[in-house]
Amino acid sequence: MLDYVASQDSRPRDDENAIRLGLSTCNLATTVVAFDQGFQTDNGIKVGEQFIPAERLLSLMRQYGLMPALLKELVIDQAIADIHLTEEETATAAEQFLQNAQLHSDEQRDAYLQQRGLQLEDLDILAIRERKLTKFKIETWGNKVESYFLQRKSKLDRVLYSLIRTKDPGLAQELFFRIRDDGEPFGDLARAYSEGQEAQTNGLLGPVELAVPHPTLAQMLSISQPGKLWTPTRVGEWFVVVRLEKFLPAKLDDNNRRRMLEELYNTWLTEQLKTLLKEQGVTSLSSHQLAQDE
Repeated sequence: MLDYVASQDSRPRDDENAIRLGLSTCNLATTVVAFDQGFQTDNGIKVGEQFIPAERLLSLMRQYGLMPALLKELVIDQAIADIHLTEEETATAAEQFLQNAQLHSDEQRDAYLQQRGLQLEDLDILAIRERKLTKFKIETWGNKVESYFLQRKSKLDRVLYSLIRTKDPGLAQELFFRIRDDGEPFGDLARAYSEGQEAQTNGLLGPVELAVPHPTLAQMLSISQPGKLWTPTRVGEWFVVVRLEKFLPAKLDDNNRRRMLEELYNTWLTEQLKTLLKEQGVTSLSSHQLAQDE
């Protein structure tokens, strides 16, 4: 619990392409169904000397925990099926995709494709799919970003603060008076007496979003004015002396606008997946399975 005081955030493809590329974009490199590389037959797939009939594929995906990944990609395909790109959007999709994936050379691009069992021509499919998904997010939640940001703002505001923590309530009280009444530097006392990692930074922590610190500490900081020194307060197993140094209100800039859009989209996607997985009889899944990167 030591750190908890300081921190706790083209047209639609056919089904064949959807399954292959859907699995690939989830980084399931070891189980990619590479349809274009000679493994597919009419009745299943062949991996080395092992033949896997088509009727076993879904059973194996469920057994290996791949159903959430597959269903996620299929949900996305259905969502973007009616999204159309302009000629300009289509023309720049591949370049934007490479930039987003930080693939700045042919070698990086080829390694990316090889890792995912893809070929060069698949890049355009992936790029157009990603561009359509971006457009779908904007068309669906773009007009909700501002109101959602206002709901989230209290957790997005950032603070820079000084902290001393100790398990000795008497020491915490003494240090508080030495700062308030004797004018001793907070940083010197934090370096000498604080029992957490903040001792290495003279007690200074942040800037961090208010969602990061322990809830009790976050509440104290959220109602403070810069320079406010709090009397020793019990936070978990610690007694803390804290002072707000700077309050940095969150703004709806481009980065936060994109972040809010992603949060709204991920909330929707998670609910879609929960419903589908329940229908498939999958009742236990991790947050990692539901929130993998696009």
